Order: sequence, then structure tokens, then C-alpha cells
Amino acid sequence: MNVIDAWDGRKACALQQAFRMTQEAFADHLGVSVRTVGKWHAEPDAAPRPDMQQILDTAYERAADTVRHRFNLLLRPSPAATPAQSLRVAIAVVLRGTEVLLVCRRGDDNLSWQFPAGMCKPGAAVTSVAVQETHAETGVHVSVREELGTRVHPKTGVLASYVLCDYLAGEASNLDAVENMDVAWVPLASLTRFIPAENIYPPILSALEAA
Repeated sequence: MNVIDAWDGRKACALQQAFRMTQEAFADHLGVSVRTVGKWHAEPDAAPRPDMQQILDTAYERAADTVRHRFNLLLRPSPAATPAQSLRVAIAVVLRGTEVLLVCRRGDDNLSWQFPAGMCKPGAAVTSVAVQETHAETGVHVSVREELGTRVHPKTGVLASYVLCDYLAGEASNLDAVENMDVAWVPLASLTRFIPAENIYPPILSALEAA
């Protein structure tokens, strides 16, 4: 059994919680006034009088093992906050014969050609997001061939997951005029004219060379 070196209002309230008692019931259990228990709640850092320290010692020592276990769990330091989940985007590399689908994003100062992409909500499957966002942006229906991998994008810092997809149906058109300026099927041989080779995730280049 752990020994409590010194009680304060916070520990006293934790003991009440471990007993699963109301303030009134806890006060009755200790033989103190409800006002005293209320003060512990109001002043969590304040130390009770020596006689109250002894009363709390006795209550803890006589408590059932399950109560002491709950009390010790309540006093454990809170774990460090879990780092915020990194933003993840699903990026669709869509093939139609010897062409690949690109969208022209609007930027603050310029335009840039990219593969269709969309943000992944927590728990969402990357492949599903790639398929859905491609259709939402361009009107093109696709099927997933394979996942190409994930990296921290060198420019945006988000987790970028790449999905190789095959064209199924639909006319490519700009359905997201707020984000995009244009949509186009680009010959594979001309891809690096739109996106510099050094900016393309290497597994994409390997997959397109094998296409």
C-alpha cells in the first residue's frame, strides 16, 4: 500500500472520488462537516489541518483494495497530451492509357499542376478518399490499382499518401472552381513539363514507367 506523505485538497477529493461518494456521504464517512469537504474542492492546493491529515490517513488505510487502487490511479500524473494527428491527404495518380490526370491549383501568386487530392478525416481509408476526391474534383470515376506509399510532403509538411488508380468513366472537367483553375489529361511523356521531376514522389515515377 502506498503511503501518503501529505494530503492536500486535491488528494482528499481524489479519495472521495475513489470511494465513489457524494460530498455529504464522504463527510459522514470521515466524521467531518460537509463544509470541510467543500473547502477541499474549493482549495485543491491547500493542506488540511494535522488532525484532518490523520483522519484522511485512517480512511485511506482502512479502505478496500479496490478503493486504494482507484485512488492511486487518480493520482497518477496525466500523460503528456497526445500530439495532434498529422494532417493526411490522399493523392490519386490516375492513369488512362498513356495519360495521367492532373488538376491546376489556384495559388496565392501562381498556378501549379498537381494530382487530384483530398484531405483524409480521422479513420477514413486513404483509397476511398482518393477515389471520392477524384470524382468530386474532376467528375472522373476511378478504381484503385495499388497504394504507392506515404511521405511527409517536402513543401506542405502534411502526410501525403499516394494511390495509383485506373480510369473507369467520366469526362474530366473542373468541378471545384474555387480550388482549381483547370483539369487535364496529360501524356506521361510530358508529365515533367507540368510537375518538375524532383517534386514527384519517386514511387510514382517508377509506377508510371512500368505502366
